Amino acid sequence: MTDHGQRGATAAEKHPERVTGLPVWRIGMLGGLVGILCCVGPTVLALIGVVSAGTAFVWATDLYDRYTWWFRLAGLAVTGLLVWWALRRRHQCSVAGIRRLRWRLLLILGIAVGTYAVLYGVTTWLGTLA
Repeated sequence: MTDHGQRGATAAEKHPERVTGLPVWRIGMLGGLVGILCCVGPTVLALIGVVSAGTAFVWATDLYDRYTWWFRLAGLAVTGLLVWWALRRRHQCSVAGIRRLRWRLLLILGIAVGTYAVLYGVTTWLGTLA
């Protein structure tokens, strides 16, 4: 029995239609989530019952007041690394590849900022209940 040259083939070679575009939603949402982890982390801990709502509020306030820009920069770094990794997997990690996908890259940035804004609104609203 032969495998007709499929042994050792990558996913892109087996199914070329699957590797057409960047996973813009996943990259953008993960970048936005990492950027707001200063508030989301304590909120999730409170919602699952690990810490009290008051403790989560104090932790989130302390993290947000002191380390906000570190979390935002981490979210930007995660977004950049995921974009680089996705482009590298598709062999499009070049200036021409980036120029061709610039609108998708802007969409990723917009999704990341939108995710950050929505999660900020939700965690701020939950903080009023604490």
